[in-house]
Order: sequence, then C-alpha cells, then structure tokens
Amino acid sequence: MSLFGLAKTKEALFAGISKLFGGKSVVDAATLDALEEALISADVGVETSVRLVEAVEARVAKDKYVGEEDLKELIRNELADQFAQWAGIKPVDIPSGQPMVVLVVGVNGVGKTTTVGKLAKKFRSEGHSVVLGAADTFRAAAVDQLRIWADRAGATFIEKGMNTDPAAVAYAAVEAGVRNGGGVVLVDTAGRLHNKVNLMNELGKIRRVMEKVVVGAPHETWLVLDASTGQNAVNQALEFSKVTPLTGLILTKMDGTARGGVVLAIAEKLRVPLRYIGVGEGVDDLQEFDANNFLKALLS
Repeated sequence: MSLFGLAKTKEALFAGISKLFGGKSVVDAATLDALEEALISADVGVETSVRLVEAVEARVAKDKYVGEEDLKELIRNELADQFAQWAGIKPVDIPSGQPMVVLVVGVNGVGKTTTVGKLAKKFRSEGHSVVLGAADTFRAAAVDQLRIWADRAGATFIEKGMNTDPAAVAYAAVEAGVRNGGGVVLVDTAGRLHNKVNLMNELGKIRRVMEKVVVGAPHETWLVLDASTGQNAVNQALEFSKVTPLTGLILTKMDGTARGGVVLAIAEKLRVPLRYIGVGEGVDDLQEFDANNFLKALLS
C-alpha cells in the first residue's frame, strides 16, 4: 500500500504522536485530550477515538508512562481488532464460464465513473474480458467519460443514450457478458441519494432484470465514497445500505486528504468490507485494500 498515497492521513493521525508524548515523563489529561482531538480531526470517528484514548489511559495508569513506540504498538493492536470483522469476508472471486456482474453505486462527484474505468483497466490487465454498462443515463458526461475508459481498457461498451431506461442498459450489459463467455460486467449507475424512494425503485428494477439474464446477478454491489468528505462518507454508506444490499466499498481520493481516518470509522460502523482505495490520479492508483498494510503505512 502506497506510503505516498496515505502521507496526509499519516501526518494528521500519527505524526503528532511524538509531539504529544515525546520527552514527557508523565502523560496527563491534557495530553490525552490532545490525542482525542487529533483522532477526531482526522475523521477516525468519535467511538473509535474514545476507545483508543481509553486504551492509552488504561495503559498509562498501569505502566505510568507510555513511550512513542509503545503507543503506536498499542494503537496498532486496537485498530487491528477493529478490522477483524472483515477477516471472514471472501475476496473478490471471478468465476469461469459466466460473468461476474458488479453494480457500482454512489452519489455524483465521488469519482464513481472514473473508479469504474480504473476497475475495468485493472481487470483487463489481469486477463479478464470486461463489459462497461453506462446506466447513469441522466448525465451526458458520465456516458461520454465511460466510453473513453472503455476505449482505454479495451472493454466492451454498452449504452443506449441519454434519458433512457437504466435497467435496459444493465440488461444489455449482462447479455454482452454472457456472449463474452465470462469475465466482468461493471454497471455504472446514477447517484441520487436525496430521493431514496426513486433510487430504491431504480436499483431494484436493475437488479431484477440482471437476474433474468444471469442467476444471482448482480454478484457484487460496490459503493464508491469520497474520503475527503470524512464523516459524510460514513453517513452515505449507512444511507445506501438501507437502499440496496452492499458487498463492498471503494474509498477514493485518499491521497489528497488528511481525513483518511474515515477508513477506521467505516470499520467501526459497517460490516461491509473496504475492497479498494484510490491513492492517486493514475490508472494504477486504485489499490486493493489490505488492513495490515494500511496500519503499517500509517504507523511506520
């Protein structure tokens, strides 16, 4: 996992630990308050911040003083426990003989369409055929952008123009995946969370027509979130989970924000696993999320 991509979050979360704890012979209430404030500012979440501070406080009460390295190890262990809820969730598995169908959801502006394009490039580089379905039919830019990504990735592109039925696009995309004999079908959808009833109806219809083509489709539903929005990303995840079943999250713009601690808040609130994080603008900067590497990058 890229240290460069997480540099701002690392600075916000833990680079200040040496300033708070270094050279002290006593860890007092003011130090603990400053630690809690730093954690909350990095959007770690109130529950996680309080739990971490309480763990440090208990350790200090027992051992009188906690050095910087001891503190990092304590925090690393506490956060590893937080990620343990994702340990039993299976990695993405692309079957042979039939397409893996992925429905991609998220509000406008989070980098959803770009993320779909990067996923297409990733899967193509791994030797899989890919179909991109432009089911965000209410934004001309989304359709045009996805067409460009399809050309870059060498993916089959399915669209039916503006203001058409998104479910018809999804149906045609899954059919194209079947004709390919397998691989991955990625369907980009519109994000209008402010009208949850319409969104629920639309996504429900898309899921039903996919199922008519391939049993069990969509096999994955991934929600794209913008890390720079901090706690708002957590709220979006909670709201989308009420609208449609989610099997994975993708967190974009990690490289440009000091609020990457939201990963920890998401782990606190949701069982839905974090599948990928975006740590740059490049096509290869969408990385599979690994909790151990994430903690090492932050606490090195």
